[in-house]
Amino acid sequence: MDNGGKQYILRRKDLLHPELSYRINGVLFEVFRQLGGGHREKYYQEAVRLGLEKVGLKYREQFYVPLKFDGKTIGKYYLDFLIEDKIVLELKRGNIIAINNVDQVKQYLSALDLKLAIIASFTYNGVKINRILNEY
Repeated sequence: MDNGGKQYILRRKDLLHPELSYRINGVLFEVFRQLGGGHREKYYQEAVRLGLEKVGLKYREQFYVPLKFDGKTIGKYYLDFLIEDKIVLELKRGNIIAINNVDQVKQYLSALDLKLAIIASFTYNGVKINRILNEY
């Protein structure tokens, strides 16, 4: 992969969507670099949207995910971003990612039959990135 004249070589073969994840992480780090910490989640979401557009990633924002039982919709979710129809991206703020946030993202993955989500938490000291796998 070429990035601004720097050559990166992927050595691990067991990661899901490594190049796409790398590009998403670059957007997240750039958002933090420019905005810093302490802002409302909706401002980070707007900045991430602009960043995804800037690097040419296809995304769907506030993506509707129905929860079905016996073919009938019994609930609904709205995830922050679905990127390239492969990775769910959820944005949070603060140092701690609660277990219910992880559970929520796993439900998104299950409902969409996807394998990978990223939870990005914007803190005062940086952005923390957690990869969540759907292992079912």
